[in-house]
Amino acid sequence: MPETIKASEQNLDKVFCDDYLFEIPFYQRPYAWTTDEVGELLDDLLFAMDQDDEAPYFLGSIVLIKSDSADSQVVDGQQRLTTLTILLCTLRELADGQIKTALDERIRQRHDPLSGAQEVVRLSIRSRDQGFFHTNIQSDGGIRSMLENIPQRTTDSQQRIFENAKLLFDKLSDIDKEGRDRLATFIVQHCYLVIVSTTDKNSAYRIFSVMNDRGLNLEPTDILKAEIVGDISKVDQSEYSDKWENIEQELGRERFGALFAHIRMIYAKAKARRNWQDEFKEFVLQDTISTYFIDRILEPYADAYERVLGVSGNHPSDTIEFDIYLEYLRRLDNTDWIPPAMAFFRSNSRGLDRFNFIKDLERLAYGLFILRADINKRIRRYAAVLHAIGQGDTIWQDNGPLQLPADEKKQIVSALDGPVYTLPRVPQPLLLRLDSLSADEGARYHHSVISIEHVLPQNPDTESQWCRWFPDDEERAQWTHRLANLVLLSRRKNAAASNWDFETKKSRYFQHDRVAPFALTTQVLTESEWTPEVLKRRQSDLLDKLKQEWRLE
Repeated sequence: MPETIKASEQNLDKVFCDDYLFEIPFYQRPYAWTTDEVGELLDDLLFAMDQDDEAPYFLGSIVLIKSDSADSQVVDGQQRLTTLTILLCTLRELADGQIKTALDERIRQRHDPLSGAQEVVRLSIRSRDQGFFHTNIQSDGGIRSMLENIPQRTTDSQQRIFENAKLLFDKLSDIDKEGRDRLATFIVQHCYLVIVSTTDKNSAYRIFSVMNDRGLNLEPTDILKAEIVGDISKVDQSEYSDKWENIEQELGRERFGALFAHIRMIYAKAKARRNWQDEFKEFVLQDTISTYFIDRILEPYADAYERVLGVSGNHPSDTIEFDIYLEYLRRLDNTDWIPPAMAFFRSNSRGLDRFNFIKDLERLAYGLFILRADINKRIRRYAAVLHAIGQGDTIWQDNGPLQLPADEKKQIVSALDGPVYTLPRVPQPLLLRLDSLSADEGARYHHSVISIEHVLPQNPDTESQWCRWFPDDEERAQWTHRLANLVLLSRRKNAAASNWDFETKKSRYFQHDRVAPFALTTQVLTESEWTPEVLKRRQSDLLDKLKQEWRLE
């Protein structure tokens, strides 16, 4: 049979239908979207619906291996399809009547005795997670039951599925029935995917590679350059073209593109909702002369961006401490803090002000990070900080957006005193930050490998010394993932070594060249035993350090 390739733009009514039975092959990577991506998707859908609930909304593309039957192996697009299925299932959970029935038909193909069609779900994810997904998400009533009786999650994918379903259920529960029904209609009728299908797997992989090519494609900044530099008089075009290209070369194309996104945020003070290029023109370039933009906006903000990133040696350090706080910020899993830092550096040259600002910004950024604030909450908060910067001295007000109010402090302390190891992406930056407070003169590490080890193992042998120190299973579980029990190693974790008894673990695993490289680990070496009393003392000490540093009292 000759190879065929088809491409079509279809709304979700034509995607979640009898024409497709999607299957995620076993070799695909696990489902990995977090509450950040899912929260942003829902927020964008609601925004698009409120703007015009009949305008088409593009969700991206998927690549399938598919012949004439409905069976469709997903080569690219599993994150979107899985998330959209969770969203449809959550809407069904909260719906009733005809809307509930209609949503159910998008989730599963019903048994039809006349056609012989069997009941089957329209999406099957990797076999390792499909049982969990079917029971707790795709089955009618599964999400509500899962949230009321939290099931065991045995893989990271199952944890992401649980977290994302909970996020969607909570957010959609806050919307009235009419709003949810409108959203369901908008998603099914007006949200589109481009479906690229081929009968040959090698062809599908070639398509996937082309669609994800990381070559030097034309970027929005290239288009902007043509418009901005093209608007300058010919006698000066060469000079300003060189200025533009010098900045791009110093930063690299990826960072250069990010610079424009950060400048847009500084001016718009809001999340991007439309075409990136159009918003940049509206908020930054409107009524701005091209030479002024390059001289007074692009070049100064590029200098501020380099300062924030620490990528240029042309900027004298304010103080060593100042650079260290920037280094702390760069360890976070997001860059939403960068526009406020750029804006403040651009408008303030006094060293003391800059240091106080970056210290307070680091405190705020880590607070939002530890509380796992989603992208929308982060952007709203940093937008408020940008507004305050523009108003001058209001940035320093106690009740201003740069500061932490009492309720946030309380929430942060509660999170720090809990099972921090279970917080997504939090443990390593937090432990490195705590390690710097525990070292005599601060600490800066640049190890190629840094791992986190539980001193008290997660699954100790029932006959081990650990279980004699912690005979109560509940008490042991309460301490396992807390700060007091976590240390840093400059090597990869050794599963076999994790369960060694305390003395063996100290001498053979925590020491490297006879000296532990991290202050937190060195402290453990001074302990002769690892009992609940030791952990209580250690937890109190570590928590006090963070409270003092971040003014959480």
